[in-house]
Amino acid sequence: MAQISLWLVAGAMLCSSPAGSLEEDLLWIHRGDNLRVFNLLRQLQKIPPHLCLGDRNDFKFPWNRGTITQMQKTQHTCFHHLMIMQIFTLFRTQHSLAAWDHTLLSQLLSSLHHSLEHLEQREGENRACPTLGILVPKYFQRIHNYLREKKYSACAWEVVRVEVTVRLLVL
Repeated sequence: MAQISLWLVAGAMLCSSPAGSLEEDLLWIHRGDNLRVFNLLRQLQKIPPHLCLGDRNDFKFPWNRGTITQMQKTQHTCFHHLMIMQIFTLFRTQHSLAAWDHTLLSQLLSSLHHSLEHLEQREGENRACPTLGILVPKYFQRIHNYLREKKYSACAWEVVRVEVTVRLLVL
């Protein structure tokens, strides 16, 4: 009952907030897309993460929340697009299909694709972010290498699932 009340209050607050700019509306759309993806990634969990502590790895994520929020708007959109595209590519592989529940994975891929469409509509032709265009793929290459080294084990996928879920919160 308490949770329902909180959701109703939150909904009322959102509906009563003054109208913002188109930029703010798009930010809410991206957050909504991220929330759907975040929830689907959480639902994918097969193994309790504490069973995979020995498999943890530092993938050397090149940013923290502070540096991401300081990015110029065009760079942030480009960064967001690159991250979502790489997550989509990672979970679209044959190894991923073998590791996860097919229904949830299909929903995740659909949500990621939807997010990419929103971002591409927003970006238009402005996708120039040379530094990010190098760093984001290198980060995901380390993830791919890790999975290959661990022979795509269940724990390796769980470590990657947690890593991606945490990084999605930064977007």
